[in-house]
Amino acid sequence: MATVPGPLIWEIVKKNNAFLVKQFGNSTAMVQFSKEPNNLYNVNSYKHSGLANKKSMTIQPSGKDLSVVLATAKTKKQNKPGSLYHRSVMKKEFRKMAKVVMNQVTDNYYRPDLTKAALARLSVVHRSLKVAKSGAKKRNRQAVKARN
Repeated sequence: MATVPGPLIWEIVKKNNAFLVKQFGNSTAMVQFSKEPNNLYNVNSYKHSGLANKKSMTIQPSGKDLSVVLATAKTKKQNKPGSLYHRSVMKKEFRKMAKVVMNQVTDNYYRPDLTKAALARLSVVHRSLKVAKSGAKKRNRQAVKARN
């Protein structure tokens, strides 16, 4: 069976699919978002679509500690969903994870147009994993004035 080109898939899927979320904005302007698994900005567009592009990526929390999963789609395995993604778990500090994402996205020529989106998604996911420390808040010493 021949593979279907991405622009044709996008023309079929762009107005009606299970992942589409339509929200109304000011007056008649309508904003469309997408809940696709490989859509970094969650925008309903061909560039960010995980369904229409062969090369797509996702950055998600791993569930353990502060680890993040970077999953990229293999272009040769499009007909085999079980082995479609190459997943790598990152357990490092944020700067090292950002360097890994930059190497994977830009330096390997995977999808250099999604570099900014991938780093933004990594930042949001990493920030969501941080747990706020409970307990008494520390007082700012500069805010406290000495009384004479």
